[in-house]
Amino acid sequence: MVADTLFQPFQQGALALPSRIVMAPMTRRFSPDGLPGEDVLAYYARRAAAGVGLIITEGTAIDDPAALAEANIPVFHGPDALTRWTAICNAVHAAGARIFPQLWHVGAARKPENTGTPDVPAVSPSGLFAPDQPNGEALTAERIDKIILAYGQAAADARAIGFDGIELHFAHGYLVDQFFWAPTNLRDDTYGAERHRIGLEIVRECRRRTAPDFPISMRFSQWKQQDYDARLFASPQELDAFVVPMADAGVDIFHCSNRRFWTPEFDGSSLNLAGWTKKLTGRTVITVGSVGLSEEFLVTRTGVNPDVEAGHFDRLEEMLANGEVDLVAVGRALIGDPEWAAKVRDGQIGDIQPFSRDALANLV
Repeated sequence: MVADTLFQPFQQGALALPSRIVMAPMTRRFSPDGLPGEDVLAYYARRAAAGVGLIITEGTAIDDPAALAEANIPVFHGPDALTRWTAICNAVHAAGARIFPQLWHVGAARKPENTGTPDVPAVSPSGLFAPDQPNGEALTAERIDKIILAYGQAAADARAIGFDGIELHFAHGYLVDQFFWAPTNLRDDTYGAERHRIGLEIVRECRRRTAPDFPISMRFSQWKQQDYDARLFASPQELDAFVVPMADAGVDIFHCSNRRFWTPEFDGSSLNLAGWTKKLTGRTVITVGSVGLSEEFLVTRTGVNPDVEAGHFDRLEEMLANGEVDLVAVGRALIGDPEWAAKVRDGQIGDIQPFSRDALANLV
């Protein structure tokens, strides 16, 4: 049973999790002035109490004026915000789970007019959000240095206030991923010639500012919000050239973002992106991508073919049992039903409240 596998404890160094279920980071926009309140605290604690082993917070802004895309997204710097995050961290621990903040800079995905600082332009490797889609300014080398230091400061702050690790958001076409992706990185300096360099430097700085046993997770993806079909790696060899140096730099956990977790990454193998990353690095991996969505694999009133649904659930169990992946991140399903983990654990699949877009309007 997949429930039995999901609820096996997991240990990675000093990180001890009561289950294999991870709450995936999902932007919610309920933090006025960047400050998460009691409703955000209750939102995370409720899911921790229901059996989620590791909470990864929604993306939180590092200390750079252009880090955020929109208003009401939380920040992870300054005494007021860190005091709020300390309370959230303590509440999640009291509920029995562990918690990482996801550290984030959106780069050219920034929409200045939707923020409280409309005069601050977006920044990115080359002033591009996507091919032939300019937005904002190209970063100077000096600004890049400051951004790297800001990631390190946020990592140090996370450790100081009691978080169990951090996650670096290097996926989905945001700032660091804009360096990785050739169409948005047209630079003629070392950050253009070595597209992965900024990521490596951020990881090293976070490791330097924390401790050897402080977990660092890195979320990465092939697909981009700008192009779902984008691919950074055409072969296992190209993936190896990316993930092995990241592991050497200090990444302990790779959070490998597929749009659908059951999709094989390369021809000739059933392994998905997480499975390949574990095979190449030996590090802990999190698989993610439509886990638990009613329209993807739960047999519900949506009318989706039950045979297809069961195949995905079976594949998830197989991946865990075979050691292809270690942890499973659940996203929108946990917005739809904060008790999702408990209901899976207790065999109450039919009682799960399916995700709908209406659920995004409230923080419950």
